[in-house]
Amino acid sequence: MKKTLMVTCLILVLGTSLLFAGGSAEKDEAEGKMKVALLLSGPANDQGWNAVAFAGLKEAEEKYNLQTAYSENVGIADGEAAFRDYAAQGYDLVIGHGFQFGEPAVRISSQFPNTKFMAIESNVYSDNAASYVMACEEAGYLMGMLAASMSESGTIGIVGGFEQPSIVKVLEAYKIGAKAVNPSIRVLEAYVSSFTDVALGKEAALSMADQGADVLSHCANQAGTGVIKAAEERGLLATGDSYDQNSIAPDTVMASTIYSVPALVLTAVEKVSTDTYEGGVFNLGMQDGVVDISGYNSFEDKIPQDVKDMVASTRQQILDGSLTVPLIETRTK
Repeated sequence: MKKTLMVTCLILVLGTSLLFAGGSAEKDEAEGKMKVALLLSGPANDQGWNAVAFAGLKEAEEKYNLQTAYSENVGIADGEAAFRDYAAQGYDLVIGHGFQFGEPAVRISSQFPNTKFMAIESNVYSDNAASYVMACEEAGYLMGMLAASMSESGTIGIVGGFEQPSIVKVLEAYKIGAKAVNPSIRVLEAYVSSFTDVALGKEAALSMADQGADVLSHCANQAGTGVIKAAEERGLLATGDSYDQNSIAPDTVMASTIYSVPALVLTAVEKVSTDTYEGGVFNLGMQDGVVDISGYNSFEDKIPQDVKDMVASTRQQILDGSLTVPLIETRTK
């Protein structure tokens, strides 16, 4: 009886030791990993702006064996606290996905010199904080051309999120692209001061439809899905943004702008891992493979060939440098 009890105790002790050893090994492995965090202005599954950033985080996690974390629906007022929280936890790189994260990243950066900070689509930097800017206006210009070409009423509309440089530049390029096709086109525009309010995006789009717009576009993140739904309900055409959004409304969305945010995230992670990350504002566009437009999906046979040829030709001009899309970051009338 005593012998059996001793064996049982020995097994329990050995099992407990192995359990703690295993836990310690797992902890050591986690501590040895590079830690990267991502701040999103909306949900990670928004089939748009935030989804492409989240995809980049997961791709980097797999490629570089990272320890990752992310925060969704981070409001403008909460950006600084979110950066501070992850930096205090020892994260090596904290990425804010959107213009509004730039200033908070720079303010926090001096307090955490061992952490690297990144803001996508911002325009500020410090020694350890960088802004990676995509030439989203290039794709916005092409969407304007497509929208104007497919409009029968001569009126189109585009809804933006916040009136900030990263959004304004897309709407302004969209207007220029539309007028390049049809100088007399009427372009309605509205900023809804939200990236997440779908109802507000839809309301703005329906107002445009009531004014005769027959093609609706957006650069408003999750709020932009409301624009697509408005077009679908009214039987109008639409263009998507940031992500191939044809799947949201296959009979409505002709094409979308595409931003290869994963390429930006992978670039930043690579630089941190090789100790070559530095502050600055870095501009990347269509020529760098981070900005483009989607295919036409279910609209491949619905869009006239001459329109597709015109868009393709203009895209090629941007790629070869013979056309430079104007960068306008202040709203024009």
